[in-house]
Amino acid sequence: MITRLVQISRPVLWVNTVGTTVIGMWLIGDLWRWDIIPLLLWATLPFNLLIYGVNDIFDQETDAQNARKGGLEGARILGSETRSIVLAVVLTNAPFLAYFLVTLPTNALAWIAAYTVIFIFYSAPPLRFKARRYLDSLSNAAYAFPLIFVPLALGKSPVWSAAIGLMAWSVAKHTYDAVQDIDEDRAAGIHTTAVHLGARGATVWSGVWWALSTVGFALISWPVAAVNALIAGWLVISLGRSPTPATARRLYRYSIVFPYVAGSVAGAQIVAAMLLGGYP
Repeated sequence: MITRLVQISRPVLWVNTVGTTVIGMWLIGDLWRWDIIPLLLWATLPFNLLIYGVNDIFDQETDAQNARKGGLEGARILGSETRSIVLAVVLTNAPFLAYFLVTLPTNALAWIAAYTVIFIFYSAPPLRFKARRYLDSLSNAAYAFPLIFVPLALGKSPVWSAAIGLMAWSVAKHTYDAVQDIDEDRAAGIHTTAVHLGARGATVWSGVWWALSTVGFALISWPVAAVNALIAGWLVISLGRSPTPATARRLYRYSIVFPYVAGSVAGAQIVAAMLLGGYP
């Protein structure tokens, strides 16, 4: 059962929560703090199980028809697993949230609450952001929230240019990745931003948001901004040459690698600067 829950939590995507939590700590100038451990542990299996477990529960019908599901890109669950997944989500997340409630300042709690609620209702009715054009994409800005609540939890101020840049980046990546599912989503009556704009329009939409993210990153790190612009530019141009779901599906493997590369450049630069006494 534990192995199954780990599979449902999509470990290949944990970088989106664990990575931002660590970067949030580094951005305030601390290489390591022991009081980050509860937030860091929560960002592994528990919170990813919340994101993707809830998603899989409410997407069972469409996932059953999606050839991408059943592997690294997402589990294909059975109806009989629903109760166990709900129980696992509650049991793994409730202790952390209760601990945060009694130990963290109010401003950090507000962002953590927003982080949790947005990802639950990304998939869950009645809000179900993923089936609402533009809201599906914009709600993914929440992936950047650790850059805000981690510093606040540690008694420091967030680096807002980094947080806003990552919000824009997350909006772009969500729509870009959704292009590959346009046909399945349209058939299922799910009106995503990608379905609404079409493959070509979604490519332009993603390009605009990635350009905005590059501006935000440039305010704190030209190397990170340059890497972001190069990778995002290549992804946008590659899809723009043949704007079809099939092309997006072929490019998805590179999209998955994108945060690993950009995050590694950002992290290495911040750590090096701290060790050399040039940051913060």
